Amino acid sequence: MAKLTPLAKGLITVTILTVTAALAWQLGLKNLVSGDSDGTTADNPRPKPGGGLFGGGPSGPLGSDGNPLKVSIVSFHGYAPALVANGGLTTRSGSIYDELGTNIEFVIQDDIPTLTTIFESETAHCAWRTSDFWAQEHPNLRNTGLDARAVMVVDNTQGADAIIARDPGIQRIEDLAGKSVALLEFTPSHGMVIDAIDNSSLSARKKQSIKQVFINVDEGTAGVRAALEAGNVDAAALWDPDLSLALAKVPGAHVVYSTKTATNLIYDVMVCNAAVLDDAANDATFGAFVEGWMKGVTVAEANPATAVDALVANEEFFDLLAKEEGRDFVQGLFGNLVWTGLEDNARILGLAGGTNHYERVYKRFDRIYRAAGAIANPSSPVINPAESFEYKYIKALLAKDQAAQQQAKKPEFTFSEGEREKTTQGDAIVTRPVTVNFSTGSAELNKRSERTIDEQMVPMIENHGSAYFQVTGNTDSTGSRNANLALSKRRADTVVSYLVKQWEFPRERFLVVGNGPDQPLCNERDPGSEGMTLEECRAANRTTRLAVHSR
Repeated sequence: MAKLTPLAKGLITVTILTVTAALAWQLGLKNLVSGDSDGTTADNPRPKPGGGLFGGGPSGPLGSDGNPLKVSIVSFHGYAPALVANGGLTTRSGSIYDELGTNIEFVIQDDIPTLTTIFESETAHCAWRTSDFWAQEHPNLRNTGLDARAVMVVDNTQGADAIIARDPGIQRIEDLAGKSVALLEFTPSHGMVIDAIDNSSLSARKKQSIKQVFINVDEGTAGVRAALEAGNVDAAALWDPDLSLALAKVPGAHVVYSTKTATNLIYDVMVCNAAVLDDAANDATFGAFVEGWMKGVTVAEANPATAVDALVANEEFFDLLAKEEGRDFVQGLFGNLVWTGLEDNARILGLAGGTNHYERVYKRFDRIYRAAGAIANPSSPVINPAESFEYKYIKALLAKDQAAQQQAKKPEFTFSEGEREKTTQGDAIVTRPVTVNFSTGSAELNKRSERTIDEQMVPMIENHGSAYFQVTGNTDSTGSRNANLALSKRRADTVVSYLVKQWEFPRERFLVVGNGPDQPLCNERDPGSEGMTLEECRAANRTTRLAVHSR
């Protein structure tokens, strides 16, 4: 859901246009290009013309009738609370924003201009981005002499992004070895695929055997879905509403991996021009912008039909979608994401204690996309995630809301031993092997092994906020099998005890198993088949494995 980068000179214009379009599709709106002469269908709304200077120039302070705070969005159901709060694309009398004394104008730009284009043309003061793609675009924005900061998290996809397949033999990420996956390059779905494969138990050779089939951005997610439906690929990475359409209409389609389990992976944020944001005269307007959106979340959650009304009345895409698939289908999309209110912002941003998931995701995806070649200028400096977010507006609201403070401290998900036993009976959706070093014959952690757990296991657990985990100790085939079984279980139990004590994860989330030599990742009789030496093969088998189980 966000856009790529402005490139440095020469080649970059093409890249920008390509990625920009890709981003539009990630929001799922212009997703299904399928055949009308002008490309317009219920699945693929006609883009609104975007850009242009403020007509006649603004008059009055920012947020006044003559100078509304302009916000660039796309036709996405995650932004329904804002339309509810505003009474439409422009502030309606009696709306939440009107009562806050602030005039907001939402500008639909389904063609997804770069932030540089939006800010330089003064089309809008703020624009949506996902936290992962914001990390990708931010360095390039700075390279143009501009800057921006996010001011709030507006939604959290929890099921709206997924890898799906129609082959019943593909049930987990590891089953993708030797298979093909259709997707749009440099979108959050691409990042999700990279992250999942990277965290799998596949060998380097098998990871490389997964063929990522990049669909032409002109085809959009229509092309991704069509490739799966036609049997041209084995799997596809999609997002809503195209994801829900594919699951409903492609025979045998089922979810392999999704943000229903990887709940702390993809967030939408509102990013505002730093030049405007830093003007003290505009502070109250931005504060009202954030406050109104949070109030809109409360109203939309209490009455989802109101949110459907707002989408259908103001966005052509949802009007067409409701006519083709029905209003119930539109409302059903709400179940795959969370409109993030004040308490959700506090939790995601680490303001109630715990991990700042926004900054963690920003940092993680900066690395992912640099490695994938998505950063326009590879030498662009890495930006401290804390510099990418303006926290004061959420903090100010939170300071006045004791109920939100208390709610934010509560766990988002609850866990039980009974549910864990039931959930872990099925196959794991992905398994990460981690080399936690122990002294020979010992189950005691040292500082090096603790650091390995912190850096390689903890982020995996935090990404998968709703999941249960099986933690297994494993050995190679040397030595006594019975001794290896007992030792591997003690080591796995030691790892879990560390996670519970040091990181305060509920013990109920973890099933401890000692496999000894019985579940090898590498065939020690034929290590060359994995491109390994015998010792490398044995080392791969001597791992503690973190298996993710979706509830």
